[in-house]
Amino acid sequence: MFKKLVPLNKEQHQPLRIQPINGFQFAADVHVAAVMVHEFARASAIYPIVFLEDPAQDKFYPVALLGLEQNENLFVTEEGRWQASYIPAVIRRYPFALARLGEDEMFTVCIDEGAELISTHEGKPLFSESGEPAEVIEQVKLYLGELQQMEVITETFCRFLKSHNLFTPLNMQVRVGNKVQNVTGCYVVNEQRFANLSDELFLQIRHQHYLAPIYAHLTSLSRTESLAMLKQGITSVSQPADDDQVH
Repeated sequence: MFKKLVPLNKEQHQPLRIQPINGFQFAADVHVAAVMVHEFARASAIYPIVFLEDPAQDKFYPVALLGLEQNENLFVTEEGRWQASYIPAVIRRYPFALARLGEDEMFTVCIDEGAELISTHEGKPLFSESGEPAEVIEQVKLYLGELQQMEVITETFCRFLKSHNLFTPLNMQVRVGNKVQNVTGCYVVNEQRFANLSDELFLQIRHQHYLAPIYAHLTSLSRTESLAMLKQGITSVSQPADDDQVH
């Protein structure tokens, strides 16, 4: 999705302006989007939510499946419209992101210099004439800060599931036309292990408010069939609401 992600700075980016997102061509080849536990309730009604493993970091993280193959986003039309009522937050933050930079690994706001939303003559300015961050940057900082807090909570949630051996590989088949397609390479909560938890551990999960996202995740897996239907072009879904966009 990102073409040239660089740290945002006033010396380099003061002349730039940003236009509101009015098309999602930039995400047309994104087949998975990271989601936070706070998004599970809304996202699970549309997308299958699964977990990917990052062996290098020894962790799992949740994603929404947007397609059944790599470089395939079934929710972006040829015109760039997003065919769903909820858009994952990591998509709505584009062309901005937080990245750890430097020896102290402090988070820095970055911008995709290759984004078509960036211009020198159209849209809202990123900086004032004196070099101070404009209102749009202050809003982006607030939004990215909220996402970072949600990510920390999501990482804690995933560590809990991993520590209690609740993840299991997904091996699902869906029919697309006359073909059967395998959905593999990701993980889900093992329903049998979850059902057999001790009363003490189940109460702990409830007290930590993990029950809702676990049930939302398990329920969402049936949406995989909806992806197959989208791939065949025999279903339609609504446009996103205006408040689902960042800018």
